[in-house]
Amino acid sequence: MTTRTAELTRETQETKIAVKLNIDGTGKRDIQTDVPFMTHMLDLWAKHGSFDLEIKGFGDIEIDDHHTTEDMGITLGQAFNKALGDKAGIKRYGHALVPMDEALAEVIVDLSNRPHLEYRAEYPTDTVGNFSVELVEEFLWKFALEARITLHVRIHYGKNTHHMVEGIFKALGRALDDATQLDSRVQGVLSTKGAL
Repeated sequence: MTTRTAELTRETQETKIAVKLNIDGTGKRDIQTDVPFMTHMLDLWAKHGSFDLEIKGFGDIEIDDHHTTEDMGITLGQAFNKALGDKAGIKRYGHALVPMDEALAEVIVDLSNRPHLEYRAEYPTDTVGNFSVELVEEFLWKFALEARITLHVRIHYGKNTHHMVEGIFKALGRALDDATQLDSRVQGVLSTKGAL
């Protein structure tokens, strides 16, 4: 089997991001960013998706966390798309429901080559610590765009904002792990068009 890995960097006047990703990993992580909440979320994503992930993400956090969070979504999405290659033989679709204490998060993905995000989440607070919760959607949209996937995210309920966001990242990892699994019954790509 071809190794599904990618290594990418993105450097601008605002951020410097470096990503190494192995889709067929075991959940090994080395994550260093200057946005602590995103460090925690990416750690969860890789562990629950069984992806090996090294990411270093640093930027102009003296302004706010926006540029670093957005650029990590862009770079990780590009690495994910590159690592998938031609998508031959994959299951394509993935779904996960993840409870996190009182919160329930649902993520559904289609590795369709058609970027789209549907995001349904209402949080009781605007921040988790110093992290602005609006950046969760920003990260997910940029990841979906660059990974070229259709991504549906829904928080069914919850009372604790941290738990709700944590559920999303765990569910995203699990849904993507599901969708990237190889299925011997799938010849080429799973599409009647013959292409994704």
